Order: sequence, then structure tokens, then C-alpha cells
Amino acid sequence: MKKGIVGKKIGMTQLFDANGNVVPVTVIEAGPCVVTQKKTVENDGYEAVQIGFEDLKASKVNKPQKGHFAKGDVAPKKVLRELRLDDCSALNVGDIIKADVFAEGDSIDVTGKSKGKGYAGVIKRWNFARLKMSHGTGPVARHGGSIGACSSPSRVFKGKKMAGHLGFERVTVQNLSVVKVDAENNIIAVKGAVPGPKGGVVVIRDSVKA
Repeated sequence: MKKGIVGKKIGMTQLFDANGNVVPVTVIEAGPCVVTQKKTVENDGYEAVQIGFEDLKASKVNKPQKGHFAKGDVAPKKVLRELRLDDCSALNVGDIIKADVFAEGDSIDVTGKSKGKGYAGVIKRWNFARLKMSHGTGPVARHGGSIGACSSPSRVFKGKKMAGHLGFERVTVQNLSVVKVDAENNIIAVKGAVPGPKGGVVVIRDSVKA
């Protein structure tokens, strides 16, 4: 990847393009991010930069984190993400990355955590069909049914679709376009929806399929 930044999803709104058409956009507070660590082939076996987003009170930082930030002489940050950029040598510890790394019309990928929806049954989680509601089916119309064979293989295969935790998974939406960049207020407006709730942390980077 050539460029990237960490941000926070603010919400959705709409803008108008030059032709007067309504464009639904997601507003993201992107940066400012500071480079907190630089990884090299000599020390780590690969090249990458670690960037931090959102200031954190010193009283909320534990000793290992405090030493990590002190080594780079940067203020404590709430969110840390690692980016493997094509040209990591252009960045140094302490450098600031702002929203203006992206421009209007850029094609980007946005990664975030999807909305968590708690414990869910198989119908809501996997779109299973209900059993029939009559002829002695009983109180199991929304149950999952059989989960495997009998003596062979005498176990349930991994990955079986069953009830469980729905949502709160890492999701990437590809090939979104940047509609507007407000560098002064660190705002990026992205066409369409991005994963996660309001206030969720997202990583924006240039599209791999552009």
C-alpha cells in the first residue's frame, strides 16, 4: 500500500455533486496520526510503520506502553495500527499523517469492526429456514435441526453453522471513493457505507484493486 490513515466513524449524511445529484457519504474523522514506531528489515524482518490515533491520558497508560511511547518520544495514543507501506523510509518516528494524504476521487479500502449484535440463533445468524409450524413440530420451529451423522464420523465438524455471537468481526469494504477532504478539520467524506457503529475505529488505505 502507498498510503493509509486511522480514523473514527462519525456518521452518515449526504452531499451534492457538481451535477446536483445526491451522494450518500460516511463522514470519517481521519487523523491526525503520529508515527509511533518504525520497523525495519534488519530488526524485524519486514518494513512497516506503527501509527497512533487519539490522545490518551497518561494515567491510563500501563508501564510497557509508557516505555514504548517514551522510546519514540511521542504522546500516548489510544489506538495503534501497523501499516506496511511501499515507502516506509519516507516516514520517521514523530511524523504526523493528516487527512490530506488522500484527495477527492481517490479509490480506497476501509477496514473496521462490524456492529456487534450479541448471541443470535441460526435463523438470524445464518439465514436458516424455519421448520414447519404444525403437525407436531413442537416448540423447535426456529432450531437448527441435526448437526451431524451418527457413528461416522462420531463428531461435529469444525465450522458448523450454529447459534452464537453475531457481528463484531473485521470487515473490509473495497473500492470506495473519496468525495470530499477537509484537511483543516481532519474530515474525509467517503461515498457509501463503511463497517461499524458511530465512533468505531476504521483504517483507510488506498485500494488494492484500483
